[in-house]
Amino acid sequence: MATLIAARSSTGEVTQDAVRRALDVVFDPELDEPITDLGFVRSVDIVGQDLEVHLRLPTSFCSPNFAYLMASDSQDALCALPGVGRVVVELDDHHDSAIINHGLATDAGYKGTFRHEAEKGLDELRRTFQVKAHTAAMERCLTALLRADEALAESALGDVMLADLPDGPEKASLLRRRTTLGLGCHASARVMVDEHGVGHEPDQVPMALRRARSTRISIDGNAHFCRGLLRTRYPGSGDDQTRRVDGEEPSDPTFIPLSDLKEHPR
Repeated sequence: MATLIAARSSTGEVTQDAVRRALDVVFDPELDEPITDLGFVRSVDIVGQDLEVHLRLPTSFCSPNFAYLMASDSQDALCALPGVGRVVVELDDHHDSAIINHGLATDAGYKGTFRHEAEKGLDELRRTFQVKAHTAAMERCLTALLRADEALAESALGDVMLADLPDGPEKASLLRRRTTLGLGCHASARVMVDEHGVGHEPDQVPMALRRARSTRISIDGNAHFCRGLLRTRYPGSGDDQTRRVDGEEPSDPTFIPLSDLKEHPR
């Protein structure tokens, strides 16, 4: 899962920078943002080659499966670092912290951790949110095209290809999410497709765009809300959150505030 990163400095010590860069690949599945940007990494303690990382969440009742997923992904990412010894990842101040932390420490897996409460594994849940992340990334790219060309009709968006998108963070974000779902990223691939790569007829495009916009607004709104909750719960945690220049919203340049859609109310 994690890209192999040099976790040790020239002196042979594991570094804070490398540990946090490894955690950049761990995303909140619902908010589609790295836990490092959201401020969910509470502390990183390094003793020689051993690591102990503590995570925090906006509330004590955040969904246990989401919480476990982020903690487990964090442990996997850190264990993949070369030269790292013992890795301990713990979730603080959650109503299931003891259960989750014990499951991680014993490598019990999701079902082994929650036993009879875990009806299914996490693969289906992860896939659901990967699809939503792709939908939101797709909508951001297409909305940017509508903004740039007022003469562009929504019904024509179904024919837009990846080659038609300008290079930038929005396109890069979309390509990453297409790759995750196994969709093609060749230049002639259609942008507006579902998770199976199936496109839409022209008369279906406006409604498909509205549904995609609803998904994107939900993700962005939840992320903004959770950031605020974290800052309220943990004073000073805002310093660990990556923000936009205005200091209010996520730093992800693909973020499109709902107010900006007034120019395109369709």
